[in-house]
Amino acid sequence: MSEIQPGGTEAAAAQLPIVPEVTLNNGVTIPQLGFGVFQVPPEETQRIVEDALAAGYRHIDTAAAYRNEAGVGAAIAASGIPREELFVTTKLRNGEQGNAREAFRNSRKALGLEVIDLYLIHWPVPAQGLYTQAWQAMEQLYAQQQVRAIGVSNFLSGHLDTLLGAAEVVPAVNQIEIHPSFQQRELAARSRSLEIAVEAYSPLGQGSDLAEDTVTALADKYGATPAQIVLAWHLGSGTIAIPKSSTPGRMLENLKSAAITLTPAELAAITQLETGSRIGSDPATASHSQL
Repeated sequence: MSEIQPGGTEAAAAQLPIVPEVTLNNGVTIPQLGFGVFQVPPEETQRIVEDALAAGYRHIDTAAAYRNEAGVGAAIAASGIPREELFVTTKLRNGEQGNAREAFRNSRKALGLEVIDLYLIHWPVPAQGLYTQAWQAMEQLYAQQQVRAIGVSNFLSGHLDTLLGAAEVVPAVNQIEIHPSFQQRELAARSRSLEIAVEAYSPLGQGSDLAEDTVTALADKYGATPAQIVLAWHLGSGTIAIPKSSTPGRMLENLKSAAITLTPAELAAITQLETGSRIGSDPATASHSQL
């Protein structure tokens, strides 16, 4: 773990605002602000996640495809934080949808955890036609209490319809790309209408939305960073968000967004920044195996 100087990250974390929680459709609660490790190199993951935990994060989001689950698990073990205080998400690799139970066991072993808090199908990969089969295996894991909640990621409305036609358990979460310039409003509204919580990845638009005049003006008003304003918009909209940073100071700044309450008019002003500019792949056609 990176050394924390007196009065540094750990001391600052003690003064952080309380991160709100979202109650999922099965009663499980998830911190609304988490820490994502997408594109964090495996050899750096333990250090970075230890810094995030020291900063105050209690919700960590990883995936088998990121190849850094072991680093996340090592950081959790080294932190000494009671397991019940942490919420850990991982995801099923696309190329393993036909063997979800074994894939889950491998993720659990890499993380060093008996129970995963949230397990997601990472992408629907409709060309494979396997995501309903994967879901049925995940329902068994859920029934056996090996995972506290199951959900999906990158599922469009049509994918949700197909899944629900064969499902016994309604997904708890749909993790999708959302940021001010790409909001997927109809998909988010549809997910919520089905009692599926909406979680945003790339919540800051990978930095592309932070220079918008609306965002910078609100940052000046609140004495905040543009990133804090965008994260406050997510929180005020009821969306779970998982920003990432490798810098302890930025980790703390992001967490402090929980102290900012934007007015309805301010939330609406940021919502007007929609441009339809997707950063990631289109789930309708994405077919990368992730192996």
